[in-house]
Amino acid sequence: MKRIVREHQFKFTASVILLPLVFVFVMWLVFWVEMKFNVNFHHYGIYPREWFGLKGVLLSPFLHSDFQHITNNSLALLVLLAMLQYFYKAQTVAVLFLGILFSGFGTWLLGRPSYHIGASGLIYVLVSFIFFKGIFTKYYRLMAVSFVVVLLYGGMVWYMFPEVDQSVSWEGHLSGFLTGLSMALLIKTPQFGKPMHYEWEHPDFNPEKDKFMRNFDENGNFNPPPKIVLAEEEDSLKNYFSSSIKVIYEFLGRKN
Repeated sequence: MKRIVREHQFKFTASVILLPLVFVFVMWLVFWVEMKFNVNFHHYGIYPREWFGLKGVLLSPFLHSDFQHITNNSLALLVLLAMLQYFYKAQTVAVLFLGILFSGFGTWLLGRPSYHIGASGLIYVLVSFIFFKGIFTKYYRLMAVSFVVVLLYGGMVWYMFPEVDQSVSWEGHLSGFLTGLSMALLIKTPQFGKPMHYEWEHPDFNPEKDKFMRNFDENGNFNPPPKIVLAEEEDSLKNYFSSSIKVIYEFLGRKN
């Protein structure tokens, strides 16, 4: 099966490294300010079903509770954001912006009455989007990336259920996962094209009925059958090169 893919689609650029580094740097800068000046920005997180809690939809990914929390999220984002930028460069901005927006809004709708902070919702967006998009494209390289994501982060699926760990925002995880799945379905990736299907690839293809395949013998040699000219076709050819108009020639004699 042949697939139309733009040349040099998977091209390593500085943005593959800079994007995750800048995003993680902002997270650590906010965390450093909290530790350095003994302030707490948790009230800028998502507080479900309260209007003042909506500001956390955009701000919560940059807020973390402790060193372990921000370290775990940083390591995951460094990997996932680099993968997103490298394999889905044209869709990166949309995935990041819409992922943060809708996963945060989903947390605002579903969450328990408490402040929800951290970039884990975005991490679930990225895992879900990269995995499902690779499967939906049916492009072998992206499907391999989906397999790698499952190996690295497949265990995260359990933390979308409330019974596993009440200390984490399972609502944010679930919202991020559903957001990533939705974007994998809705966001187009025209740079990978669609597979081209030929007639001979269909399971019901019969070479004996194909005009071109009938030009080959049983050994695979090109041996077109002799062309049979029907009587009607032969008569039409004769009529085409003949005329029904009478031509009279008059002999005028030889000039001296």
